[in-house]
Amino acid sequence: MSVISPCQGLFRDGDFTLAEIEHFVDHEDKSHPKFVDVAGLEFLMFPREEQLAGKSVKSMILGKAVSEATINNETLGYFIGRVYLFLTRLGIDKGRLRFRQRLPNEMAQYAADCWDAEIECSYGWIECVGIADRSAYDLLAHLEKSRVSEPREVEKLVITPSEEELGLAFKGNERMVVEALEAMSEKEALEMKEALDDKGEVDFQVCTLGKSVRIKKNMVSISMERKEEHQMDFYNLSVITPSFVIGRIIYCLFEHSFYTRPSKSGDVQWNVFRFPPLVAPIKCTVFPLIKSQQFVEVANLIAKSLKVANISHELDVIGKSIGKRYAKSDELGVPYAITVDSTASVTMRQRDSKEQIRVSIEEVVSVVKKVTVGQSTWADVLCRYPTHVATHADEL
Repeated sequence: MSVISPCQGLFRDGDFTLAEIEHFVDHEDKSHPKFVDVAGLEFLMFPREEQLAGKSVKSMILGKAVSEATINNETLGYFIGRVYLFLTRLGIDKGRLRFRQRLPNEMAQYAADCWDAEIECSYGWIECVGIADRSAYDLLAHLEKSRVSEPREVEKLVITPSEEELGLAFKGNERMVVEALEAMSEKEALEMKEALDDKGEVDFQVCTLGKSVRIKKNMVSISMERKEEHQMDFYNLSVITPSFVIGRIIYCLFEHSFYTRPSKSGDVQWNVFRFPPLVAPIKCTVFPLIKSQQFVEVANLIAKSLKVANISHELDVIGKSIGKRYAKSDELGVPYAITVDSTASVTMRQRDSKEQIRVSIEEVVSVVKKVTVGQSTWADVLCRYPTHVATHADEL
């Protein structure tokens, strides 16, 4: 059951949808091979010392924060950097995102360090991601509990070469023979034991010598023995846990993406969501300029090609003005609109700049695909294709 606090509006206090990573790292060596990829990032941080001194948040370089031990270790720093990239690529405003280090009285007693990604919205600074180094507490607790369990008896094959007898028989090559005997599989060892019990000797291939040697019964002992085995081994690992509060991130994304812009006449404010193509639910809309059979057929053809390319889209053939259809598309946060105004080429419009280009019908789906998956930017597209000057009727 969810608990909703009226003073927190849409933010739920008692129930969260969480996405969490548990990354285990050597407790004695918390370096990370990919930390160099994020070390150069610079963003707003609020270290513990600054909070206690009554100072303000400041911009810091991630690599420097780790080298100065403001952030406890490289692995924790790496995940802080990746969280920053994740949130900003979703569309969170960089100027309204900060990483605040938890104060000593806010952390669990076993945590080595903990930072919260906080996003500013109409409710103030809201914690949306927690990135904690929980030290080795999780596995230590598991180990402590496991000690109460009884060990179990297992039957294991034991191969014991007689180095003295092998040394007398093979002189300088005894080490290679010993290693080959110890490396036998259980099946090979049991077959050798049977042959030795039956004949007293057996030919044995030693790959490192490149030949077979004669093994006698006094040279090796092979037996099945029962041994006690504990049910787990403990490894000295710490765990880094980034925890994402999904609902809060989505709410902040809506706030950060929303804006209004005036109509051409200035008497109306049109709503717009500037969702990045990566997260926009609808990537593209398709409009025939007028409701003619030729234009509708071309629009349907483009819509089918978008579906094949797995690009989410909407086809709107209702006879409203193109300006009203653009306004509706912008309010839904759709980044690109295709207007079919000829049977050879179309107009492609970008939501926020309202810039338009001319693209052939054969190429338009490929262009949409590239800009929505990040293979190209809108700036790249503007350089490659001729611009289209919008008429007064194109925009409201």
